[in-house]
Amino acid sequence: MVGGLPNYYFRVRENGAQVFRVDTENRQRRIEMDPIAVINIRNGEVKPQGDRVLSDEDIAAIKVWMEKRREVLAHRDLDDIHRAVDYMNLTTQWAQSKANDAQLDDVTDALLLAMHDLRSVLVRKKAERLSKQ
Repeated sequence: MVGGLPNYYFRVRENGAQVFRVDTENRQRRIEMDPIAVINIRNGEVKPQGDRVLSDEDIAAIKVWMEKRREVLAHRDLDDIHRAVDYMNLTTQWAQSKANDAQLDDVTDALLLAMHDLRSVLVRKKAERLSKQ
């Protein structure tokens, strides 16, 4: 393989990842993935698998991955919000030009409550930021 495989593989899970050490240096020349730890990205917890003791190299690789993963997730969160603004605009256009009365009856209350909740939070947060200045 060009460039070789990485030493570690991180199988992403809901709140983190399962960490595997990748081994290609065996007699059968197969790729073996040895589970070494489970990590929780939210609280930074690293749990070695079984009785395993993680090496300094293992811990360093996990910390680098966690830092990069947090950056990816933060970027995705902000991207999701920008998409939500687009969806709100598309929803406005749909309500104005395409929706029939039955469709509007189906979604109006839920949309109004969600928008009211969002507006309340945004106004409060903006007031807090302005009061700090």
